[in-house]
Amino acid sequence: MRKRKERADLPENEFERMRELMVEQQLVPRGIRNPGVLDAFRKVPRHRFVEKDLQNSAYDDHPLPIGEGQTISQPFMVACMTQCLDIKKNERVLEIGTGSGYQAAILAEIAAEVYTVERIDSIAKKAEALLRELGYNNVQYRVADGTNGWPEKAPFNGIIVTAGAPRVPEPLVEQLAEGGRLLIPVGGSWSQELRIVRKEKEGMREEYVCGCVFVPLVGEHGWREG
Repeated sequence: MRKRKERADLPENEFERMRELMVEQQLVPRGIRNPGVLDAFRKVPRHRFVEKDLQNSAYDDHPLPIGEGQTISQPFMVACMTQCLDIKKNERVLEIGTGSGYQAAILAEIAAEVYTVERIDSIAKKAEALLRELGYNNVQYRVADGTNGWPEKAPFNGIIVTAGAPRVPEPLVEQLAEGGRLLIPVGGSWSQELRIVRKEKEGMREEYVCGCVFVPLVGEHGWREG
């Protein structure tokens, strides 16, 4: 019996075709319209951000494990969050939860500067190495408690949190520039609601986006370890 060839062995032009299908079948029909976001999803090689034995599923519509109990979010959720953040080319973004590095790569295709914080050293180093290999020179990295943000680099036009928090961490709100947007899943440890927090002259304004499920945001202003 002939052994089935794994998709991981496919040529890059086949992965490009799979990315295009992801955009046209998963993102556009579900309301992702921002041209910059769609272009980023067509460019970033998502299969490089998962283990080789999972590359056959990299462009499917579901999250995948990346080790240490963490996941790479489904393509639609990454696209939805990026579109809601509404980042411009001259803006600076803070990402809390580097994870695989995929969201940081998407942001780096759009924003001028991306700052990303990851609490797990091994995951952070792996993501940094891959992002540098792929040529993303506008990303800076830090291993730390992400719930405290990155105050030395503040203020930020956008902050995106890729883990679920029990409440909105105050340090992240403080690090928003006026007119800035904070996108964060808030709720229990098993399910949350995605919210946009806007920092306006009149004060803070929160909007509900959708229901979601993320791994817990662990830290001083999030969930406790374990």
